Amino acid sequence: MILKMLVVGPIQANCYILGCERTREAAVIDPGGDPDKILLALAKDKLRCVYIINTHGHFDHAADNKRLKQVTGAELLIHRADVPMILQQRGSGGMWGIKVDDSPPPDRYLEEGDVITFGDISLKVLHTPGHSPGSISLVTDKIVIVGDTLFAGSIGRTDFPGGDYEGLINNVREKIFTLGDDVVVYTGHGPKTTVGRERRTNPFFTGRGMG
Repeated sequence: MILKMLVVGPIQANCYILGCERTREAAVIDPGGDPDKILLALAKDKLRCVYIINTHGHFDHAADNKRLKQVTGAELLIHRADVPMILQQRGSGGMWGIKVDDSPPPDRYLEEGDVITFGDISLKVLHTPGHSPGSISLVTDKIVIVGDTLFAGSIGRTDFPGGDYEGLINNVREKIFTLGDDVVVYTGHGPKTTVGRERRTNPFFTGRGMG
């Protein structure tokens, strides 16, 4: 499996490219900016993007859905609950002084337990709301891509519309921490971490965090 992490956009979100070494099919997860950088990374490894996946609907993770879909023809996938965000992200980006195009509508909705397959790669979908109502995490081969649900030493904000602090904490405990301590956690911003490290030391789960 090919795994690339690109830091994109003015808010420095992590965009991930997962590619099958045999078929060269790939998924781009959270194209939040710098589309030419993403397309160049695909071309460098001769990868063909067949899926664009948003872990959630905030514009810093979905800003370049439109451009990437226009160029690659890939299917756009997101949880139903966050679709309104991507369809109106021009306005939300504008509130931050950032020019963003509205996303095209998704080709398919993702739900808990769905499996996204391309080449030899299968991504299992976990619905992990809290940062947003439609936040998802994607699990494959001892890794989990969590969007803004969990960070190294922290968690995603829950003070945006649709946020749910208790829901986020419960979903991390019940769906992420149960994956196994050696599973690598790829976050929506900042460095990767592991399930074990966060379970043992993250202050939001050891009683030292602020709710």
